[in-house]
Formats: sequence, structure tokens, C-alpha cells
Amino acid sequence: MAHPQNLDFAHSQLRRQSMNAPARMKFGVFMAPFHRVGENPTLALERDLELLQWLDHLGYDEAWIGEHHSAGWETIASPEVFMATAAERTRNLRLGTGVISLPYHHPYMVANRMVLLDHLTRGRVMLGVGPGALASDAYMFGINPARQREMMDESLGAIKRLMDSDEPYTYKSDWFELNDAHLQLRPYQQPFPLVVASVQSPAGVTTAGKHGAGVISLSVPRDMVRSTSLKDQWAIAEETAAEHGQTVKREEWRLSVGVHLADSKKQAQEDIREGSARVVTEYFGNTLGHEVPDVPRDQIVDFMTDNKQWIVGTPDDCIQRINELQEMSGGFGGMLVRAEDWAPRDKLHRSYELLARYVMPQFQGSLSGIKTSQQWASDLKDTLQVNRRAGLERASQAYEESRQRS
Repeated sequence: MAHPQNLDFAHSQLRRQSMNAPARMKFGVFMAPFHRVGENPTLALERDLELLQWLDHLGYDEAWIGEHHSAGWETIASPEVFMATAAERTRNLRLGTGVISLPYHHPYMVANRMVLLDHLTRGRVMLGVGPGALASDAYMFGINPARQREMMDESLGAIKRLMDSDEPYTYKSDWFELNDAHLQLRPYQQPFPLVVASVQSPAGVTTAGKHGAGVISLSVPRDMVRSTSLKDQWAIAEETAAEHGQTVKREEWRLSVGVHLADSKKQAQEDIREGSARVVTEYFGNTLGHEVPDVPRDQIVDFMTDNKQWIVGTPDDCIQRINELQEMSGGFGGMLVRAEDWAPRDKLHRSYELLARYVMPQFQGSLSGIKTSQQWASDLKDTLQVNRRAGLERASQAYEESRQRS
């Protein structure tokens, strides 16, 4: 069993504090989901729900559910409906839309559905938004791709206004209209948690800063129009927030990354060698037209691991990479495993269990007392052994004395 025995816990805690990392990091999944074309879609959705139940059992904090309408692989059309089902099968796992594509919807309907879910779950839901990731979705709906990000910003402003105030709200846009609009059911959570996805442009962090929302970023930004590091992304969010009288919090900044863990790095890579190649070549390459690694198919997992776009290895490897990401970013508050269907169920569930058992405690402060107590007992072991033997000898002596008296 590979687990973090050599990590200097106290040193890592101090280093994270110096990087503005939270004392307790949130862990969860970003579930698009990705299911290979040709599989039974009903069973695939059931596996997604089963995974969320497993995460709830393991103590993960949250799960973010995507919205997609085309291209065959990402098959949840309504994250709200999926989240309502998942809420009935879990107890503590918080559920977020990851994300609702705002240009596809009237903002009032987005706000109303989320507030209803907020009450039904007693405050276990979060609203994550984006402009829409699939060009094929926007094409079907007749949405101009060049306008999607400004539409997202405009819609989020309306949603936030509806949730924050019960005063009637009138607003006229070229694509939606509100006349004395108000939500008759007010949010259960105050304030309602809002998060913006940041994937391919600075628009996500700019919108988050403008509205004081959280951020979900890819750990390695994809096809950025301009080169933007993680630190640059957060700087943009902070600068924009200051310009609009808002604040953004690093503890509400989450990074999403592909992760698969096993007892050895070799085993982890073999677990997903074929499945990960399918996702990269068949979906991102052949279906969406994204650039894929220029390596043989059976070496894709090695390339992605070596270039640190995925975390594939042992719990120790995962801990090391999270610390690297904390340094690269200056500190973030949550790590989301990009939920993949790239290995058999038992290996996938084992990976999440390894992360929960050996990685999460290193970033959530739950080991500090354990380690202190163990060291304290170890330092006193010689004295304690003397005391233990003295106690045993006294008990034996008392027993002999009682026998003699009888």
C-alpha cells in the first residue's frame, strides 16, 4: 500500500498558510459526465448516481454536474433534475451545477429552479454558470458564439439581482426581458453560492470578479486565447472585483483536474491506459476537433501524466501535485476530480477511496491532533512502559496477598 509516510505534515501546513491556502480544502468531483458512445446511456447515468453515493459515503464535500445537449458523450441535459435525484440518494454531499450554460436559458427560470432545489435540499445546492462549452449546442440554438460570454455576464447579473432582493426588477435585453420580476420563493441560503467556470478565456474570472462569485478553473487552462497562468487568472478576478466594489475569496476557487490513483504509478497508468485514450482521441479529438497529444494512442496516459495535465499515480504523487498547484496558483480552496468513466467500476471507486483515505486528510487539518498524539506517546514510551510494568507488578502482588489472607 502506497501512502504518505514521508510527508512533513507541519511543514506542509505552514507552507500552505504562506500561500493563502485554506486550513481545510474542499474535495469533490466535476462530472460532465464522459460516457463513450455505444454504451447503454441509462446504465451510464445510474453509474454516475452510484458514484455520488460512494463519494457521499467517503466524505467528499461536493459534486458539480454539467449541462450538455449534443456530441454524444456528455449526456446530462438538466443538471437540476439530476441533482434532485442525487439529493435523495445522498446525505451530506453538496451539489452544484457545473455548469448551467446561461445563454441557453431565461435567467428568471434559472433562478427559480435553483431556489426550488435550495429548499428541497435544505441548502445543499450551488449555482455554477458558464457561457456554454460545446459549439454544437450553441449552433443548434442559433446563438452567436461571439456573444456567449457577454450573455453569460448579463444573465448572471439578473439572476444575482433576483436572488439578492425581493424588490420588483425590470430589465430589457435583446434576448430576454423582465417586467416587475421577483421570486415568490426566496432562497433558502443567504447569500446563495455562485460560481463561474473559467476554461478557455479570461471571461470567466472577469465575470466572477464583477459579481463576487467563486471560480472553477481547469488546473491546466485549455486552448487559452492568450497565455494566462493560474496566478494571472486569480489576479484578473481580484482586479475586476475591486473595480466593481466586490470581493473574491481564494477558498471559493476550485481547480478541476483528471485524477486516477492506485497502489503504484504503473498500476494507475495501466488501469486507464485504454479508457483515457478513448476519451482523448474519440471525443476531444475526433468529435470536438480539439488538439490531442502527438504520441501513439497507448502512450497518451504517459504524456498527460508526464506533462502534469493529469494526476495518475499513488496518493503520494497526488499530494505532491496538489502542493505544486498551490504554489503555482498562490493558493486555492478546492480540488475537483474530473469524473471519468475510463476504468472499471471497482478501479474507479478504489481511486476515490485512496484519495479520501490518504490525500484529503493532508489538506484538511484532520491529522494534526492524530500526529501530535502519536508523537507524544512515542516520546513517553519508555516512561509509560515503566509505569505499565509497575502497575502489573502491583496488581500481581495484590492478588498474591489476597490469596495468602484467604
